[in-house]
Amino acid sequence: MSTKDTVALIAGGVLVISLFGTAKGTQATHGTAANTATSPLANRGGTRPGLAPITSDADRAAARRLISRLRVKGRGPATGYTRTRYGDNWADTAPSVPYAGNGCRTRDDLLARDGQDVRYRKGSRCVVVAMRLADPYTGKAIAWRKSDADEVQVDHVVPLAYAWRMAAARWPMSKRLDFANDPLNLLPVDGAANEQKDASGPASWLPPRRRIRCAYVTRFAQVAVKYDVPVTPADKRTMLAQCR
Repeated sequence: MSTKDTVALIAGGVLVISLFGTAKGTQATHGTAANTATSPLANRGGTRPGLAPITSDADRAAARRLISRLRVKGRGPATGYTRTRYGDNWADTAPSVPYAGNGCRTRDDLLARDGQDVRYRKGSRCVVVAMRLADPYTGKAIAWRKSDADEVQVDHVVPLAYAWRMAAARWPMSKRLDFANDPLNLLPVDGAANEQKDASGPASWLPPRRRIRCAYVTRFAQVAVKYDVPVTPADKRTMLAQCR
């Protein structure tokens, strides 16, 4: 089953159409001027680009309702955790998430989804070598090239190590592979901010850009609800406080 969100932009008399595919196996939308950030409340599948602030009272109330649904528990041990517990890095073989099976690595799919003026390696429809990114976490405008790859990193909004300690240690590999490659849980962001975040929950780390924090914790909650990942009591309190 698939849906398409059509964004029409009229600029200088030219009609530009951008289609955001959501079906398994659909390639990420290639970066264009129409790749503007989307509120998480309007992006429940994770296939629309970026992360836009949540500003209206009604939307902030909706975000609080979502966060209120989260189960809480204490953080478990990290025993047995390694990145390989979630399968190969940026695997294209996840069983049931968008973009899987399209022949491109997950990282490239996400760069194509969120980047503008995306450029590909010669002869490739997948490998992104340059783009512009409006980083949601810091507000920076980043002109990125593959030669400086770590300047942009793809963040797991709910970190893999966090999920392992809260629930994922008991999951089958197929669910962990989906979790690690689900575009709902992935955002290309400023590399330094992502490294600062590490495996933190919201009580320990929030994006430096205050205006985006409600949207960030809403996306965190969307992923946690979808995969039934509990959060710590401190994380839930912090998340609710961001959307008041």
